[in-house]
Amino acid sequence: MASFVPEVGAELPPLAIDPISRTTLALFAGASGDHNPIHIDLDVARSAGLDDVFAHGMLSMAYLARLLTNVVPQQQLRSFQVRFAAITPVHGRPTCTGTVASINEVDGERQATLDLQVSLPDGTVTLLGSAVVALD
Repeated sequence: MASFVPEVGAELPPLAIDPISRTTLALFAGASGDHNPIHIDLDVARSAGLDDVFAHGMLSMAYLARLLTNVVPQQQLRSFQVRFAAITPVHGRPTCTGTVASINEVDGERQATLDLQVSLPDGTVTLLGSAVVALD
């Protein structure tokens, strides 16, 4: 696990993702059961007015979950929510980031609330989210 100092304003070590390939999209479709052709069929994407296929929103959410579990064990995750903001194009290079927004005690447990996002190199934010994690 990456080192993480849980204090307000602290940033989680960013998670840079390799470019999203067509293979990644096909494999994720099979693993997730989401076979929506807009994610894997160029003709369908073009018929919808798009230049190309794009990543599943849940794939971006999975990458963001990996960011979390890189710094805290999964059993310390108390909540996780996201809002999809923009598409991630095929060949996009998402980066997942997070910042500690607050630290509170809830029912005797010290918890950190994290602000999360996934963005592309051009600054486009594709996913916004938050999570609450229990601290050691």
